[in-house]
Amino acid sequence: MERMVTVVKCEFLCFAATLASACLHSQAIGSFLGTAGSFAVLGGSTVTNTGPSVLNGDLGVWPGSAITGFPPGLVVGGSTYLGTAEAQQAQNDAATAYGVFAGMAPNANLTGMNLGGLTLTPGVYNFTSSAFLTGTLTLDSLGDPNALFVFQIGSTLITASDASVLSINGTNGCNIYWQVGSSATLGTGTDFEGSILALTSITLNTNADIMNGRALALNGAVTLDSNTITPGCIPAPGAGLLLACSAFVCGRSARRRTA
Repeated sequence: MERMVTVVKCEFLCFAATLASACLHSQAIGSFLGTAGSFAVLGGSTVTNTGPSVLNGDLGVWPGSAITGFPPGLVVGGSTYLGTAEAQQAQNDAATAYGVFAGMAPNANLTGMNLGGLTLTPGVYNFTSSAFLTGTLTLDSLGDPNALFVFQIGSTLITASDASVLSINGTNGCNIYWQVGSSATLGTGTDFEGSILALTSITLNTNADIMNGRALALNGAVTLDSNTITPGCIPAPGAGLLLACSAFVCGRSARRRTA
């Protein structure tokens, strides 16, 4: 009986792995995030802003209910959801996506390496603890506009002042994701790219900007200071089906420079 259970479990895991591969290869640009894809900023507890930040997308908080600093901050082309059902659904989808990214098999372990000065091709990159970016990280899609870059970071993501993420050779930035096990901090003047999904909090220091991405904090606060965030890529209709497909396999857990 035990052997039969083991065989069934093995067959299910093999099926799940095959399904995961099919899901990921068919994944539409930006569709991992579901309804969270329309949010420039989504906080778990609060969102606070200082200065003339511009969010080119939705702004929301759930389960918290505090947003401060708007104005002077502006929400352009989007809406503000303060402890609403829309914000809750976005948090649910962000948590699902977080689990999907955390469950992907890494192509390389970069633990202990500074991302600055590296040129990376599409893949899943793992840091068992913290990740640091000083200088410029170059992401080369090798001519594939659908190229996927995922960074799995065990604890914190920290960028130095004036750090940057540079995409080249067709990378549109829509499929760049940073899954952060605790908190993310972007240094002053950072030109960042891709969506940050942090289990706890996200801080953008003065004039740190995100292009083709988002600041999504699952449990804690998002803190802004004179930042511009542009999601750029909004999921097309039907993206939820692909998100559900990935969720079934992986489960749920909780000023850019252009070349």
